[in-house]
Amino acid sequence: MSDHEQGLRLFGKTIPLYLQILVALVLAVVLGIALGAGNPSPQSAEIAKDLALPCTLVLKALRALATPLILLAVLHAFLTTNIPGRSGRRLAILLVTNTTAAILIGLLVANVLRPGTWEKINLAGSGEAINKQFDPWGLVDSGVPDAVLKPLVDNNVIQLIVLALSFGIVLRAIKAQQIEEGKTGYQALEHVITILFEAVVRILSWVIMLVPIAVFGIVGSTVALKGFSPFKALAAFVIAVVLALSLQTCYYLIRVHFGSWVSPRLFLTGGIDAFLTAFSTDSSVATMPVTFRGLLEKVGLRESSASLGALVGSNFNNDGTALYEAMSALFIAQVIGLNLNLEQQFVVILTSIFASVGAAGIPEAGLVTMTLVFTAVGLPTQYIALLITVDWFLDRCRTVINVMGDMTVSCLLDGKEPKSEREPDLEEAFASEVD
Repeated sequence: MSDHEQGLRLFGKTIPLYLQILVALVLAVVLGIALGAGNPSPQSAEIAKDLALPCTLVLKALRALATPLILLAVLHAFLTTNIPGRSGRRLAILLVTNTTAAILIGLLVANVLRPGTWEKINLAGSGEAINKQFDPWGLVDSGVPDAVLKPLVDNNVIQLIVLALSFGIVLRAIKAQQIEEGKTGYQALEHVITILFEAVVRILSWVIMLVPIAVFGIVGSTVALKGFSPFKALAAFVIAVVLALSLQTCYYLIRVHFGSWVSPRLFLTGGIDAFLTAFSTDSSVATMPVTFRGLLEKVGLRESSASLGALVGSNFNNDGTALYEAMSALFIAQVIGLNLNLEQQFVVILTSIFASVGAAGIPEAGLVTMTLVFTAVGLPTQYIALLITVDWFLDRCRTVINVMGDMTVSCLLDGKEPKSEREPDLEEAFASEVD
């Protein structure tokens, strides 16, 4: 969601969300120092504990919205996105490959740097982490829900995605069959799903508007009760995430260099407008027109390749968010002293991939789907409150990676031969033959 949509209007001017959060951070630090900065009086300690309430409410709202939001997002993407069959299969393979690579890079950096070990953080009322053991057969067995609505109640991401993909594939097939037969019965359900999806997103936008208040409360409470020591770990986490995103950028450039005719230099110069737009608007969906135009006019891709990667892929591609969620889970596990073994990290990989499906157009998608990833590996979701304090910056960084991932897919779909002036667009030619 763009800043224009989330901005707070004051004296006729719009204050962007990130600026609201920065102001909230400064005020929270001042308040935390006034309340004791790690050595509060009994009365100040009670006030500090109450300050965390808005953040608790925001997290509860995010957990409540996560499952219906992902379900509707996947169904909406399947019903409204036009994907050619053969190109669609290749597109799906590229998206899964890039997302998996992003998660593996994130886990590698988190395991090597171990930012969560820089400082132990204990949040009051956070509860105990549940050390879930990896059971492959149990994972398969738990993938099928006992009841259709049970995944929505239990926040079970595996069951939720199985349910969403099953209904999405079937509804898409029914839609295609009805279009072929000249029927329009599918339109009613498509409209209902679209309206429900837009309604939930609008409710989520209300919750996101409360994030500055949540940041003010949790930072003020943390500074007052713990001082500034907890933020050492957060600083290390920010550095680790930025490093991982940089490595993901290198991965994209290598894939583009060896898998397409586009040079890394042309890729970066042609996408500079899209990258700046993504960072400033914090929205890959708002950046779509800029990305598409850059791929066509500055990079010189075929229109079919640019549209599949930038327009279609953006509805499913969320590499930066998947990387961030995986690193966040490992970071919080390190913070609370819980070592996730390789088998448990495999669960993180699976849930991060599934949670990122169809979430590209959701505002603050990382915070929303992170609750599902944490629940899958038994981590207390209360610790997401700490990540909210730095999410406003990291969200912009990972949005740039999401857009860069869309561009990479477009370049790979375009192949190793550039389009000449006289060469017809193969997809357009194929479409005309079908018509």
